[in-house]
Amino acid sequence: MRKPVGHEEKTNRYGYLFVAPFIIVFCIFNLWPTINTFVLAFNNERLDGRTIAEDFHKFDQFKRLVTDKYFWGALKNTFIIWGFNFTPQLGIALLLAIYLSDTRLKLVGKGLFRAMVYLPNLLTAASVAILFRYLFGEAGYEKAPANQFLRAIGFFSEGAANNSINFFRSVPFTRGLVAFIQWWMWYGHTLILLMAGITSIPDSLYESAVVDGANSRQTSIYITLPLLRPMMLFILLTSMIGGMQMFEIPRLITNLQGSPDYSIRTTVLYQYNSAFDFRNLSYGAAVSIGIFIVTIFLAFLIFFFMQDRSDLKKKKGGVQ
Repeated sequence: MRKPVGHEEKTNRYGYLFVAPFIIVFCIFNLWPTINTFVLAFNNERLDGRTIAEDFHKFDQFKRLVTDKYFWGALKNTFIIWGFNFTPQLGIALLLAIYLSDTRLKLVGKGLFRAMVYLPNLLTAASVAILFRYLFGEAGYEKAPANQFLRAIGFFSEGAANNSINFFRSVPFTRGLVAFIQWWMWYGHTLILLMAGITSIPDSLYESAVVDGANSRQTSIYITLPLLRPMMLFILLTSMIGGMQMFEIPRLITNLQGSPDYSIRTTVLYQYNSAFDFRNLSYGAAVSIGIFIVTIFLAFLIFFFMQDRSDLKKKKGGVQ
């Protein structure tokens, strides 16, 4: 291999200098915490100063994790909330993306509409959670704006003893509200990605289909959807990873523990509760590794089921 000399060697030194800040920050705030998480998971370190049990073994935290009904309950909550969020998110965004990208409609104001639907994604999840918590009144629900609105429109009968609703006592409502917030914040982002994928499809394919007599529905089914497969795979993967990391909204919208009945306690919220609320750092680390393993497993499943079967047949048949 040729040894760099002169100006080339000087340029290489400057390159190392420019990438050094990123490498240092990455090692301190990402690489080391990741390594330390694995180290903690094989120990019994606590925040409350309790002594380590003499009969403790390195895999005890993982044995507890496998049989922990609260962890599996949190995983179930995560899937329920993510499913009710992602299904309408992808469906509505896909319909709007196909509609807005149809050049034959010659729509005006598409840029303004895209900017408006993307705006919720610019808000912080914590501020949105606190806003909805105030609107539905987790504390003092009788005076919550939602109940005041219902009374103003005559939702409650005259002279009713109970003229207010404690929204956050309902498990379906609370789960639905968290799913709605996630959908509201992220469907604009999904829409932008799908529109970018549609605009990357060559116009000649649509023009040829129109010449052959295809209508908008047929071009969407036989051209747009198949060629959007890579983009939808990317969206599904990133959404699944984001769903497994839901934390701010479930933690802040009720009582910091995922009430009512721990129905919105997600896996990351349970990991935080275990490590800092229950003072068991090592078990919290084991929970985070469990989340990582589940995420990797789901990613492999998504890749397997989203693969183009025609490409797989070609590879097996030796067709180049």
